[in-house]
Amino acid sequence: METDTVRTRAADETAALRREQRGWYFYDWACSVYSTSVLTVFLGPYLTSVAERAADSGGYVHPLGVPVRAGSFFAYSVSLSVIVAVVLMPLVGSAADRTGRKKPLLAAAAYTGAAATTGMFFLDGNRYLLGGVLLVVANAAQSVGMMLYNSYLPQIAPPEERDAISSQGWAFGYAAGSTVLVANLVLYSAHGSFGLSQTEAVRICLAAAGLWWGAFTLVPLSRLRDRHTRVERATAPGLRQLAATVRDMRRHPLTLSFLLAYLIYNDGIQTVISQASVYGSQELGLGQSTLIVAVLLVQVLAVAGALTMGRLARTYGAQRTILGSLVAWTLTLAAGYFLPAKAPVFFFVLASGIGLVLGGSQALSRSLFSHLVPPGKEAEYFSAYEMSDRGMSWLGPLLFGVTYQMTGSYRSAIISLVAFFVIGFALLARVPVRRAIAEAGNPVPEKI
Repeated sequence: METDTVRTRAADETAALRREQRGWYFYDWACSVYSTSVLTVFLGPYLTSVAERAADSGGYVHPLGVPVRAGSFFAYSVSLSVIVAVVLMPLVGSAADRTGRKKPLLAAAAYTGAAATTGMFFLDGNRYLLGGVLLVVANAAQSVGMMLYNSYLPQIAPPEERDAISSQGWAFGYAAGSTVLVANLVLYSAHGSFGLSQTEAVRICLAAAGLWWGAFTLVPLSRLRDRHTRVERATAPGLRQLAATVRDMRRHPLTLSFLLAYLIYNDGIQTVISQASVYGSQELGLGQSTLIVAVLLVQVLAVAGALTMGRLARTYGAQRTILGSLVAWTLTLAAGYFLPAKAPVFFFVLASGIGLVLGGSQALSRSLFSHLVPPGKEAEYFSAYEMSDRGMSWLGPLLFGVTYQMTGSYRSAIISLVAFFVIGFALLARVPVRRAIAEAGNPVPEKI
């Protein structure tokens, strides 16, 4: 009788965990639409056009009295959002670990970002400053929300399941991004058929992403559970808390070694994502419609790539699978160097290669890092991870820009990014992940 009770309790706990995992997937489904439709496709060109309408005769706008070229306003706004996120993430992460109340903090970040994104509907005329403020708020909120979301992974997935769970989360996100992007492109391309101007269509696409983000966030908030920990530490102001987190990480040098490797190769990944459209338009002479289709192709294939690499990790381990993906990134860039100009088919093949390795590289990196986080410090450590993902990716664009400036060739600029994958491969290969997991105080999975 007692055995039956234990079995029933175990079955109930397993069912509750599965329900929580399914709810966790839906936050990626909710917020990835912001990254795809807002940040990658629509907001940059649209906010720049709004700033240009507000510019003086010299092409400058003057936010708070500071002269800024209208064409640089979007980039500066993104940079400011990163600074705000860097201050907030360690502060919120430490508070989440100390109190165990991640869910209210996730709700606050998600609905702040969703509200700011929905507010972009009112971005018309010459309201460039409103657009800049909403972008800073939405982008910083998304970074904080993703940090909290990622920090749930060690708590909702046993070690042997984390690669698969993380991969499925990424797949959900890319599926949502591609679904909404298709709908947005239909609305944007056929705006006249819907009785809308092009500007109105863009504003609806922006606001729809915010509504989607807010609506689907209800699912994870209804299913995720708070877990109180015994971590008791005073919360310091943002940058001081970041310094305290780094000092604590020095007690786990192998975790830091992985984070350094991730910082390097992820910088390469983020630079390829951000500069591929520049390479396609400026070097290969491809049109805007071709580039948008390529973005959609990346999103769709990233779903399959994330799921496939999750399965490979079950056989070969996450570290080996990530190393294999870095080899694939290197070969993809090498192929990109030789692409002929004005040949969309070959560019689509390149986009396919990027899509197949993109989701898996990111998903498995997240799950591998989750094994290296000391118990009770998930949000705090994932704040450092999220900053590596979002706030520290500046060296790649710098190398890309300097190489182009020195050579005048975008082909040379794109091939220079191979260095990030080669160095990242070498650093990751040197990390003894089994020992790193044990030293962090976590159980070591059979395959890692």
